Amino acid sequence: MHPLRHALHNELHARPSLYFSEPAYVFHLAIMGSESERQALLDSVCTEPVGDDLPQGITRFGGHWLKWERHAEFFTLTYVVTAITDKPGWSSLPDALAAKISPYTQLLINSVQIVVRNKHSWGVDHADFGFKDPCGSSIGGGDAAVWSDFRLSECGENRFLFINHHLNSYRQGRMIRRLLEIETYRMMASLSLPAAKQLSSQLNVFDRTLADLSERNAAPGTSNAKVLLTEIAALSAKVVSLSAKHRHRFSATQAYAQLVFERLSELRENRAGDCQRLGIFIERRFKPTVRYCAVTEQRLNVLAKSVANLGELLQARVQVEMEEQNAEILKSLNARADAQIKIQRAVEGLSIIAITYYVLSLLKLLYSGVHLLGVDLSPRSAVIAIAPIAALILLQILMRIRAVKNH
Repeated sequence: MHPLRHALHNELHARPSLYFSEPAYVFHLAIMGSESERQALLDSVCTEPVGDDLPQGITRFGGHWLKWERHAEFFTLTYVVTAITDKPGWSSLPDALAAKISPYTQLLINSVQIVVRNKHSWGVDHADFGFKDPCGSSIGGGDAAVWSDFRLSECGENRFLFINHHLNSYRQGRMIRRLLEIETYRMMASLSLPAAKQLSSQLNVFDRTLADLSERNAAPGTSNAKVLLTEIAALSAKVVSLSAKHRHRFSATQAYAQLVFERLSELRENRAGDCQRLGIFIERRFKPTVRYCAVTEQRLNVLAKSVANLGELLQARVQVEMEEQNAEILKSLNARADAQIKIQRAVEGLSIIAITYYVLSLLKLLYSGVHLLGVDLSPRSAVIAIAPIAALILLQILMRIRAVKNH
């Protein structure tokens, strides 16, 4: 059997929900920070040591069930406190857990409290929980109802009222888990919003710089291409640096937002009275954040491509100019070569004339010597005898010159 068979199959059961019956209070905390900080918090709430490879676990803490989960960027604790009565109102985080969380308050990215009540034992109006302009939905095909005004309490909690109509403990646990995941993933997706706003102002500056560089590149008579290419390279380096810095955060936003919308669809919402549905409220308020981050990321990618294209255009223009300069240089070299060939031919002709003159002078001296020795040789006979010799000598010299040229 493959060594990963069990590990991969058991991923189906990696993150079970907490199953419980109402009435109850559900506290959900999402904490960021380093892995060592998350492990220290986990060790403080668990009675037994927890391995680094475990993604989640369920334990008893303070007499109630506590579920912890490790995620890529955060760590969650879900604490279910069983209520004694159905009395309306909110509860505070139990002191035992609050003491454990206190050192990590600055790392708390999400805090949710859900009051869980049963339809048969709950006869008050949701307004008794202090909601201001609440949103409400009938979820699970009418098997439950949930309300919230999405306003943070003094202690930073987002509060929900969950009324169970026909859900058993298993379905109720899964339904509440979806609500908790919607809030946690929504907060994690929104983490890129401050960075997107800051990046947007930087992109405005870069857009103006790119427009100026493009105009300078397109302007006729631009001669200092080296300076322009240096400025384009500097802008490209800044854009690439920003892209590398924010790429992970923007990708995480898209992934978390997709999970939020999937969990909303799994609620199977219907209208509950005259209240606006929770899903409609979240989509209308949350989608602009997701779209703004997506548009900012798109602007960054388009800017990076535009800067790269401008650099390529400038390099192409410089290459054409260099080729034109090389063509001019080749033309001048050809002209010089033609002149040198003509000069060489002239020198060869003069050399042949000079050699002919020297050969004839030597033969004349030979004739004078022979005449002084008393040999009776007429000038006509001497010319007839000397002419073939001179012609052979000149022919041999011409043949040697051609052989040197051919080599």
